Amino acid sequence: MKKGYDYTNGVIAAKEVNLLGGKISKLCEVGVEEAFRGITESGFGRGADAVTVYDYEKLLSYDERDIDGFIREYGGAPEQSYFLSPRDFHNAKALFKARYLQTDADGMLAPQGLFEIQEISRCIESGSYSSLGGELEKACKKADELFAQEDKTVSGAEIGAIFEKALYSHLAKSCAKNLTLKKLLAQKADMTNILTALRSQSAQQAEKNYVAGGRLKAEKINALFEVDGEKRERLLDGTGYANFLKTCLEAKAEGKPLTEAELMRDNAECDYLSANRYALKRSQPFLYYVLRRRAENANVRILFVCLLAGMDEGAIKRRLRAV
Repeated sequence: MKKGYDYTNGVIAAKEVNLLGGKISKLCEVGVEEAFRGITESGFGRGADAVTVYDYEKLLSYDERDIDGFIREYGGAPEQSYFLSPRDFHNAKALFKARYLQTDADGMLAPQGLFEIQEISRCIESGSYSSLGGELEKACKKADELFAQEDKTVSGAEIGAIFEKALYSHLAKSCAKNLTLKKLLAQKADMTNILTALRSQSAQQAEKNYVAGGRLKAEKINALFEVDGEKRERLLDGTGYANFLKTCLEAKAEGKPLTEAELMRDNAECDYLSANRYALKRSQPFLYYVLRRRAENANVRILFVCLLAGMDEGAIKRRLRAV
């Protein structure tokens, strides 16, 4: 931590009283105007120029900038990398798509990560990526080579896989010395690879898209293609992913998208830290606070999108992230 664990934890203790907590669930039960008043009166996005419910994205942008400022001021290098560098890989991917597919990148870009978006754009335009370094540089070079093949049509999935794999390789290296981040990354990588396998037509196709950082070996995941029935359902018993696999297989059996499993993956970080919330130490309180803030930000967006679409409270609550 940049300012020491005790100092940072004191700042968090003062700030976390403003978290929405259980309020977000209750706001699913009221009208959209009342929900907007409830959110603003709670202090969410305080300072944003948001007058009506249709300005909710202003609230979210303001809150997101506040979270980013906290990460940059109090987070060490591994924490900043874990929370901010995914945007660099996303933005590079978006800028490549915009350049080679002749589309506008603005609607695809995420807020700034560790690199200024203008710098990433300059590198892509010039074809020189040395200032980016590491896995991001390698991914950009690989994307360049892919688009340079005149006899090949590049799909969005291919370009996405390049940057997704590079991101996880980057995080595996940059977070290696932080045991909590290493654990969270491994969990996310394993769940992502299980989802990849269950969406692929073959083990060969799946393995091309597996990301680094997980604890499950490719051979273990590829066994999903070799067995079925009860053997398939019990394949990951003892790994910590048995319930996750069960959720995936149930959805596939019913012909449904793997939405619930994706939500489980997205909630896994908060779930892990929440289970030990009274014994958090070192950088863990910082991680837990940032994860809760980001989850609440996502939930506010879900709340207003769903309320404006006229969805009922049960459907909205099923979509909410864990906080």
